Amino acid sequence: MDVIDLLKRHRSIRKFTNEPLEDELAESIISSGLSAATSSNLQGTTVIRVRNPETRAAIAELAGGQAYVETAAAFFVWCADLHRSAVACEMAGGEFHGGMTEHFIIATTDCAIAAQNAVVAAESVGLGICYIGGIRNDPAQMTELLQLPDQVVPLFGLCLGWPDQDPALKPRLPLSVTLKDEVYNEVDDRAGITAYDEQMREYYRERTGGKVDRTWSADMSSLLGKESRPHIRSYLDSQGMNQR
Repeated sequence: MDVIDLLKRHRSIRKFTNEPLEDELAESIISSGLSAATSSNLQGTTVIRVRNPETRAAIAELAGGQAYVETAAAFFVWCADLHRSAVACEMAGGEFHGGMTEHFIIATTDCAIAAQNAVVAAESVGLGICYIGGIRNDPAQMTELLQLPDQVVPLFGLCLGWPDQDPALKPRLPLSVTLKDEVYNEVDDRAGITAYDEQMREYYRERTGGKVDRTWSADMSSLLGKESRPHIRSYLDSQGMNQR
C-alpha cells in the first residue's frame, strides 16, 4: 500500500481474530520501530512484550477494563528508559545526573517516535493496532508487574492483532486549524473548529446508530476541564525522574 495512503487510513482496532502473531514478524515490527530517529542517539526506549495471561488481565483491568489488551494477538508496553543510558554512563567512568527535564523529554519523544514507526510497519502488513494510554491509571502497579528499575516509566501499551472489524475513519481537525504559516495565527481556528464539531457529530451518530450526539469541543471540555492523573508527578519522583 502507498505509504501516504496507509498513514491517512489509520484506525484504532479493538476487536481481533484468534490468529496469532508470529515471533519473527513481531520482532521485525519492533525492530522497525527502534530504527526510528533518536535524539543524541540516546535510544531511550524499552519495549516489553507481555505474554502471561494473568499479567495481561491485570493490565486490562487497571487500564479501565479494556478487554482487547487480553484478546489481541500481542501486547507490548512501551517505556521511556534512562536506566540503560545511566548504566552506560557509569561504565564509561561518568556520573549520571538524574532528574533532568530535557533528558525525560528526549526519552519520551524517542519512545513515541519509535512506537509510531512500529505501528506503520504493523499496519503495512495488515495488522490492526490500538494504543493503551490507560496503563498510566496506575503506573506504580505497572512498575511492579513489569519489575521496572529506577529511571524507567511505562508510557503506553500497544495491542497488535489481525482485525476483526472495519471501523470508519475518524475525521481529523482541518489543516486550516493545525498547519500554520510563519506564526501561530488563530484567525480561522474558531470557524474551523465549528465545522469540525459538526463533522464529528455526524461521525459519532453514524458510528453509534444515533445513540451518541457529541462534538470535539465537548470532548475537549470533558478532558481538560478536570484534573488528569495527578498521581503522575509523584510517580515520576518515585522512579528517580523528579524534574529539574
